[in-house]
Amino acid sequence: MVVQALCKLFTIYLLCYDTSLAIFNTNMIANFHHVTFLSTDLARSRAFYQGILDLKPDNKRPLMSFDGIWYDVKPGQQIHLMRLTDAELNLPPPAYGGRDRHVAFVVSDLAALIVKLDAAGIAHTLSQSGRRALFCRDPDQNALEFIEVV
Repeated sequence: MVVQALCKLFTIYLLCYDTSLAIFNTNMIANFHHVTFLSTDLARSRAFYQGILDLKPDNKRPLMSFDGIWYDVKPGQQIHLMRLTDAELNLPPPAYGGRDRHVAFVVSDLAALIVKLDAAGIAHTLSQSGRRALFCRDPDQNALEFIEVV
């Protein structure tokens, strides 16, 4: 399951460098911020990410309304594991992209991105955390997060 998620997110990462995609052809994306994976068993995931990959949890992250773990990969780049409840296993993807597998990109002008998304008719939601961030889905329904860092 982890390998499948990694492959899917790597594909999204590669798509972001395809200059034929108008939204990414504007140099709006400065970097990736974090990648989120859903976990049905945080203890098992912790054993993999800490025991096998030697990642250290970031305990400075705020508590959220759901269980999860943040790992630092390098400065400004993290992996976020979110607990997927048993009741969510066979459900369609959540409407809010922040509760789904997603990659988060750093942008310098969130307002300009909103204008482009609106013009293209692409639905998006602002982050529920109050941060300057939004979520949308690509044509294959992969969740994408864009975080404004100035």
